[in-house]
Amino acid sequence: MADAASNGKSGKVVIRNIGLLLSGDIDKPVLDADTIVVHDGVIVAVGKEAEVDCDEANTLIDARQTCVAPGLIDSHVHPVFGDWTPRQNQLGWIESTMNGGVTTMVSAGEVHLPGRPKDIVGLKALAITAQRAFDNFRPGGVKVLAGAPIIEKGMVESDFQELAEAGVSLLGEVGLGSVKAGYEAKEMVAWARKHGIQSTIHTGGPSIPGSGLIDKDVVLEADADIIGHINGGHTALSEAHVCELCEKSSRAIEIVHNGNEKIAIAAAQAALQLKCPHRVILGTDGPAGSGVQPLGILRMISMLSSLANIPAELVFCFATGNTARIRGLNCGLIEVGRAADFVFMDRAQHTAGKTLLESVQLGDIPGVGMVMIDGIVRCGRSRNTPPATEIPVVVGAH
Repeated sequence: MADAASNGKSGKVVIRNIGLLLSGDIDKPVLDADTIVVHDGVIVAVGKEAEVDCDEANTLIDARQTCVAPGLIDSHVHPVFGDWTPRQNQLGWIESTMNGGVTTMVSAGEVHLPGRPKDIVGLKALAITAQRAFDNFRPGGVKVLAGAPIIEKGMVESDFQELAEAGVSLLGEVGLGSVKAGYEAKEMVAWARKHGIQSTIHTGGPSIPGSGLIDKDVVLEADADIIGHINGGHTALSEAHVCELCEKSSRAIEIVHNGNEKIAIAAAQAALQLKCPHRVILGTDGPAGSGVQPLGILRMISMLSSLANIPAELVFCFATGNTARIRGLNCGLIEVGRAADFVFMDRAQHTAGKTLLESVQLGDIPGVGMVMIDGIVRCGRSRNTPPATEIPVVVGAH
């Protein structure tokens, strides 16, 4: 149930008879195409079956008129090592989340490691180790981008340069360590950005011992690349302050499962009213005190679509193309040259919705029928979602 990063090449894969193809691109969320061709884990063609080369496929998949979308991206997770979380003493949470359609996860800090080092040498060592470990080890095939140090007082620019040169590309949530003042965070965020490291700031009330309130003024002053869990993790700022953050900051608006649902809806609606839906990305903020949510991203999609009254095809973009572009990932979009990471879905059995998108708009989560990462099938019918009405089938492989 856990795979090394190197697991062979997919060869040529043809996916045909697609009923609904979601692009991940918020400017054009639905594609007029029914076939995808993959070679060695990369998309090489998207179009009508008669227009693309489907011959001599190593793997041929009949989508059976189901929906194909980019693999979902969880923009906010807290891994530790392997497919185990000490927060809930749970094994297999990453592979289980893959059964919820997630193919990529982005760490917001390995904060749950027992005895997590807080000295500068130790925190850098942990970040580099986590980055290396998850680069070499992919539970269920999931791509876990880890190694996100929690910044502490006393760090200087050379520390960020050293981390970047070692391969670290993320900062853990600013505010979970001793750096909580806006002016301190701003300086370190700028150092990180200078050396190509993307930053996320904790937003709202404290979540774990050692964290504290990060209010809207600190978020604005720090100017991190991602406004982490803008709806709180767990406790949110006031709706007025969250809407002010959406308006006054140009940074990414991250909405998470383990936060305030009312404020999640307000933040998403604010982004649409401000005509910047491309800034919205989704995460679970798990594992956490709330546990692990294998279906957390799907649940966020159905919640925002149904309760915030946002078309489902747009909300899917929040969890795919928006995140890919903001995070600089080569996945999350159905287009030539992107990684062949897909989730095959259909309306859940006996949902009131007549189509998959309608069922999501009504608040139901879809059934996952297959997940593919780098052109390789990682699971068939999901063991975690409600059963899909129809599922794709592998009709030929050699």
